[in-house]
Amino acid sequence: MESFIVVTECEPDCAVDHCLAQDPLLEADGPEGPLDAGSQARPHLSSRKLSLQERSQLDANGRCIHPAQPSSPVGSPQSSPRLPRRPTVESRHVSITGMQDCVQLNQYTLKDEIGKGSYGVVKLAYNENDNTYYAMKVLSKKKLIRQAGFPRRPPPRGTRPAPGGCIQPRGPIEQVYQEIAILKKLDHPNVVKLVEVLDDPNEDHLYMVFELVNQGPVMEVPTLKPLSEDQARFYFQDLIKGIEYLHYQKIIHRDIKPSNLLVGEDGHIKIADFGVSNEFKGSDALLSNTVGTPAFMAPESLSETRKIFSGKALDVWAMGVTLYCFVFGQCPFMDERIMCLHSKIKSQALEFPDQPDIAEDLKDLITRMLDKNPESRIMVPEIKLHPWVTRHGAEPLPSEDENCTLVEVTEEEVENSVKHIPSLATVILVKTMIRKRSFGNPFDCSRREERSLSAPGNLLRKQGSEDSLQGPDPPLAGEEEVLL
Repeated sequence: MESFIVVTECEPDCAVDHCLAQDPLLEADGPEGPLDAGSQARPHLSSRKLSLQERSQLDANGRCIHPAQPSSPVGSPQSSPRLPRRPTVESRHVSITGMQDCVQLNQYTLKDEIGKGSYGVVKLAYNENDNTYYAMKVLSKKKLIRQAGFPRRPPPRGTRPAPGGCIQPRGPIEQVYQEIAILKKLDHPNVVKLVEVLDDPNEDHLYMVFELVNQGPVMEVPTLKPLSEDQARFYFQDLIKGIEYLHYQKIIHRDIKPSNLLVGEDGHIKIADFGVSNEFKGSDALLSNTVGTPAFMAPESLSETRKIFSGKALDVWAMGVTLYCFVFGQCPFMDERIMCLHSKIKSQALEFPDQPDIAEDLKDLITRMLDKNPESRIMVPEIKLHPWVTRHGAEPLPSEDENCTLVEVTEEEVENSVKHIPSLATVILVKTMIRKRSFGNPFDCSRREERSLSAPGNLLRKQGSEDSLQGPDPPLAGEEEVLL
């Protein structure tokens, strides 16, 4: 089989993102200009304390994570969740070019790291084709499998089907494809959008390209500067609309928390990170497994016995903890020891700090959302009508019909969340057999080497030789006409 490499050209200075050199929030020891790891010292924060919004615009090194360039024009307008989204692009070939100051991945130039987790990292990525910045989630398939224990682990606890529930993917890679299949379908102003998936079967890494929600998380927890009630209400209204949309699409998020609520340019939040989400059938998900962030887990999910519980009620509990964090800057139940934390969540009574002083309506809403009994816990339709949420009717939320449009994710779509593109020779062979009405063994007389169609618009060179690129054999050239 002939092997080919893909060669892409990259300018020596790949640092195309620019933090504003005159930004008063930053001071650089080196000369002004593009951020260049080789020519500029690391900038540091000035002595002035930054606001929550200002801090969210900087990465761990104090640099801007949202350059003054177009960013991710894929979201629907805030007022129109029904407008059709751009289809997710699927690529099965990845071309990686390493340069001194950057990495070129297909049309993307990878820049600073803007997030990190056990799964891998999130990189700022510049798309040369549309002059736009995106957030690229980089996943290591080998690391996902290692974290699972072995390549094909048995289904985790709670994946046995229950009435109205569904079976979850059995392995970590399948869970990623499930997340991709879900994200491809979702289209709502308060849910982050998946733009492109790059997954080369010959590479270890899988790349998920998201719209860049450039303000970062809504807040860090704990913090000494919680949100005002008005700001908390504004963000919480967005969260309600996003969760209502997900539940309408029969999806339980299972990891709602401030760090998964990202603030966009328009100031509205978008729900992110669907890595542990559940799909369900019927009116609600019936779950029994424990996933998510410990401080945001509902008490019913921490039972020592395998009890089945409501998925929707689970998300409402996490929303209640998140709202508590908004106004108090900390979680309602805290302990450094995980078992003690579980015990407090299950048995400790909810308490409100003396400061800041919050409205009684808000206390009532949080108390009803953090009801330890999921059967009596307030649910999303009631939350939408709560006096604190609507300012006693002055700010009503849109109806479910106005906020939601149903989409479905089939098993076939999960399996094909990233398309497998056959080689050119295979496509030609099948079409030729159909044309000639010949379905015998095509390899009895000869065998054709595979070729790659995975690099349109790029220069193909035969590996190890720059001057020996060969054109297709004459018989193959005739067969290619079948594709036209």
